[in-house]
Amino acid sequence: MKKTSLIINIVLVIAVAVLYVLHFMDAPATTKIAEGNEEVEDIVKGEQAIAWVNMDSIISKYDMYFDIQKELESKGRNMEVDMTNRSRAFEKEMIASQDKVQKGLVTRSVAQQMQQDLAAKEQELYAYRDELRMRFAEEEQVMLRKIQYSITDFTKKFNQDRGYEVILSGSFGGPLLYGHPSIDITKEVIAGLNKEYQESKAPKK
Repeated sequence: MKKTSLIINIVLVIAVAVLYVLHFMDAPATTKIAEGNEEVEDIVKGEQAIAWVNMDSIISKYDMYFDIQKELESKGRNMEVDMTNRSRAFEKEMIASQDKVQKGLVTRSVAQQMQQDLAAKEQELYAYRDELRMRFAEEEQVMLRKIQYSITDFTKKFNQDRGYEVILSGSFGGPLLYGHPSIDITKEVIAGLNKEYQESKAPKK
């Protein structure tokens, strides 16, 4: 799969997953504001109780994504080589069979049997091709979920010290149209994600 395709798939999934309300904070304080004869409850959110991240930037700078991309590309190449070899072997067998039939080296009944065998092998080849495609798509989905869970899990741990009530996920074409730079925590999240990921890869002593 192309890099841009995988990024789009990841962003679409994570954009939904990261848009959640975190319950690590105590209930926000409230004050009463009198307006004429009515009391209006004003919910005090606290300073920077909401933050946001640019998911496109996170994916494009997340070390785990690049490692997974390389792994997927390697598996894709191996599957392609496997399919190419099988296709060439079938093509050689088909040409050899046709050559025998054209030269009259086999009887009519044998030629018919050879044709039936080739048709069956061709169907098997198509089925194997479809199986490879399904297998690769499944591998891609598993990798996507790994990235999704690593980001959402890290964000929860990250927020334990920050105490944000809501962390929004912004991406091109997503629901977040604008986020003020003062509450943009993208760089912090990227740094934390890569640090945690690199530590997880380091050999344990």
